[in-house]
Amino acid sequence: MSIKKSKKVAADEPNASNGLDTTGTLSGDELLLSEASSQQPSLSVVMPTLNEEEGIAECIQRVKNALEELQIYGEIVVSDSSTDDTPLIAEEMGARVISPDKKGYGYAYLFAFRHVRGDIIAMGDADTTYDFEELPKLFELVDSGEADMAMGSRLNGEILPGSMPKLHKYVGNPFLTKFLNFFYGAGVSDAHSGMRVFTRSAYEEMELQTTGMEFASEMIMKAGEKDLVIKELPITYHPRKGEAELESFKDGWRHVRFMLANAPGYLFSAPGLILAVTGVITMAIAGLGVSINGGTFGINSMIAGSLFTLVGTQVACFGAFATVAGEPIRKAEDPITNFLTTHVDLEHGAVAGLVVFAVSAAYMALVGFGWTSSGLVSPPVVVALTTLVLGIQLIFTSFFLGVLSE
Repeated sequence: MSIKKSKKVAADEPNASNGLDTTGTLSGDELLLSEASSQQPSLSVVMPTLNEEEGIAECIQRVKNALEELQIYGEIVVSDSSTDDTPLIAEEMGARVISPDKKGYGYAYLFAFRHVRGDIIAMGDADTTYDFEELPKLFELVDSGEADMAMGSRLNGEILPGSMPKLHKYVGNPFLTKFLNFFYGAGVSDAHSGMRVFTRSAYEEMELQTTGMEFASEMIMKAGEKDLVIKELPITYHPRKGEAELESFKDGWRHVRFMLANAPGYLFSAPGLILAVTGVITMAIAGLGVSINGGTFGINSMIAGSLFTLVGTQVACFGAFATVAGEPIRKAEDPITNFLTTHVDLEHGAVAGLVVFAVSAAYMALVGFGWTSSGLVSPPVVVALTTLVLGIQLIFTSFFLGVLSE
């Protein structure tokens, strides 16, 4: 995916924001377009704000400096939910201030993205942690067509003293990044860097929906799923101005939960398959009397294998349920889920379940008297009971999948 390279401002081009002719390089103030300007911005910079009066002015000035370096027209859209003077300061410095009609970090971005005019969009926090004077190198990666999204990597760059807690630097961010890369193949070094530049077409393709802190994860997850090209460049991370709003454990867990919920193959199907296979193997070893290191598995192992088989099958079915009903970002692609979602319809599944149930019930009827009178449990009885329950599970799983598919 690529876009037409942005046009730099010519030295003698009239400035659409004030109507004046220029004879040299335009300043950041001249290149920052007002809402009333008819000039098309090459870059739209979005900042969500919640009481950022201590840092907003510095951030806007740094955006102006970036526009001056690039010599392109741009706009700044501040998505504000403040109760302090943040919006007043932003407007005085030439930014366009809008007020989201709902709460949430992600919603502040989604609301602002609907109002931007540029073909390339940049995002970043307004607390001075991100230096917007580093925007040009990210912008040029996207503008040249080398990347659909360019990200600033703090972990590969420089983290100044006092800008990031050690827990975030050495545990939280690296763990969440590896987690996201493993599940979604994003291939990034700093998945939760908030400094990003991307094309409008890439944004539209991602179809972002999350309104909370998970928005940062969703963007990378969707970009990876859509095979968008993501490139990173090292940036410097600065101490913030103002009070921190991040809740480390709560927000970290929300990211992990969101990633797991959108990868049912990893959350349900893989663990379920492992449990079921382990259970079947245990039952086979116990039932056949196979000797391992001079010892054999007894009836207790047979019962344990039965329980593992039943639980594993049910957990694996949850992967199919989540894939059909939840429309996750990363759909489960394991053999069990693929078979259940593509080949098992209500009628075939219910019939198969009834057959398994009937055969098992018939066997139990034949051996039932001897079993109840002796009080002993034999391996064939455990197998019959297991398949009896599996038949019931298959019947109701088929009906439930049928309901979800309607």
